[in-house]
Amino acid sequence: MSLRAGNAGPPTLAFVESPVQLLNVLEWAHVHALRGAADPVPAVPGQVRRPATGISAPGMELTIVVLSPTDPMTRGQLRRMADLARDEGYRVRWEEARGGTAAPFQTIGGLAGSLRRADRIVMGDPFSRYVQLLLTITRARDLVVVDDGTATMEFVAQLARGERLVRWHRKGGRPGARDLLFAPVSSSARRRLTPSGGRRVEVFSSMPVTETPAGVTVTASDFGWTRARFGPPRITKGADMVGTSLVETGVVDGDRYLEAVQTLAKAHGATRYFAHRRESTEKLHRLAAETGLEIVRPDLPLELIARRGPIGRTILSFPSTVVHTLPLALAGTGVRVAVCDIDPAWLTENASPRAQGFLSGVTGSAKDVHRLAAVAGPA
Repeated sequence: MSLRAGNAGPPTLAFVESPVQLLNVLEWAHVHALRGAADPVPAVPGQVRRPATGISAPGMELTIVVLSPTDPMTRGQLRRMADLARDEGYRVRWEEARGGTAAPFQTIGGLAGSLRRADRIVMGDPFSRYVQLLLTITRARDLVVVDDGTATMEFVAQLARGERLVRWHRKGGRPGARDLLFAPVSSSARRRLTPSGGRRVEVFSSMPVTETPAGVTVTASDFGWTRARFGPPRITKGADMVGTSLVETGVVDGDRYLEAVQTLAKAHGATRYFAHRRESTEKLHRLAAETGLEIVRPDLPLELIARRGPIGRTILSFPSTVVHTLPLALAGTGVRVAVCDIDPAWLTENASPRAQGFLSGVTGSAKDVHRLAAVAGPA
């Protein structure tokens, strides 16, 4: 039985805005299916690419709604992930949610009926204003937050402390006019994401959760679907480097970042740089020119790219989601993930006051990684 349109049973809607979120909806659905399958496939099957499993939890109907962003790189990866989801037998609904002034109204209006009928809502980004607005419409009794990397860690901690939902790299700043205008919707979303007698909340994550809100169920993701569908990768002798968008989000100074990449690549013999989808073209051109690294713009989330291979025997990264997810996706392959700390001197004057502590926590809580000291720039 597959999760195709027309299945009987309570409808589930999943809202995603990034390829990583869509990947983790597939991981959640895989675990959910294994719970209910009479003859489940192993969580870590043989290291060969498998055809679509077609397993679903009995009686569940899943529709994945892509709230498409405008960034071309993100859209491209989302389209590839949407194809994979369809290959698995899921219904995918693509919404041009940001395609003009009228687009949000058309999207919300078109989804209103499905939102009211849904018994379960799965979301990739509880900080998204779009998702928070959609939560005001739904009557679903089950809410699931699937992994969105470091944002998931912050969401769970804020929910546990009863704080307003604010992304970690913006926390500490004064709310802007739009924040104040949207505050009632954000507060309503936080209340809906707080478990009650008639509402269940689940967090599905591969990230460490240290503060669990009362009543919230935490389910661990081990990238079983990814390992079932791809690999094993061919391992090369060299090292690869993973990029980060910390410069683009205003946390890390661009010149300091380039110096760190150059020094780290030289020290470990890295030859390729896997760019984050949000990294600017200008910065990547400069990195290529000044470091000699081959810039790779992946067409899928890095967990899938690494699993398909070829991939370096060592993967170098700065603090980010991948220091938690890659060791899981590459379990048993012998690939080493090494993470370099962010030197406080690299932070911009506009960085959130808690940026350094948060990034250090991302690194310190990662398992099965080799921790590197922050590097100094070249002399």
